[in-house]
Amino acid sequence: MVARKQNSTYTRNEKCIIDCDLTYAVYKIGGRWKLLILNKLESKKMRFSDLKKEFSYITERMLTLQLRALEQDGLVKRTVYAEVPPRVEYELTEMALELGPILKQLSDWGSKQRNQ
Repeated sequence: MVARKQNSTYTRNEKCIIDCDLTYAVYKIGGRWKLLILNKLESKKMRFSDLKKEFSYITERMLTLQLRALEQDGLVKRTVYAEVPPRVEYELTEMALELGPILKQLSDWGSKQRNQ
């Protein structure tokens, strides 16, 4: 974990996030690409190269950062196989699978609002 000044704006904001359940939840799935990644992993395990093909408009660095954040937050499981070349697969954790119905409702709401 990165050491930050205790009185910095970031540290104060981070404490507010932890205190509000709704903000905490949105913080965990927030980010430009996290929802797309979660949606794609909902149906199957995927290798990094497969995810990269699916999201050709995301740089490799950004995809890596988003996957790491999702892994750190307990939403994605990363499995490394001892093969040459190394094989890495990503899949949703149980915690992320619980989000499925919620994300479906959010998607339905977005569709309704977009089509008005």
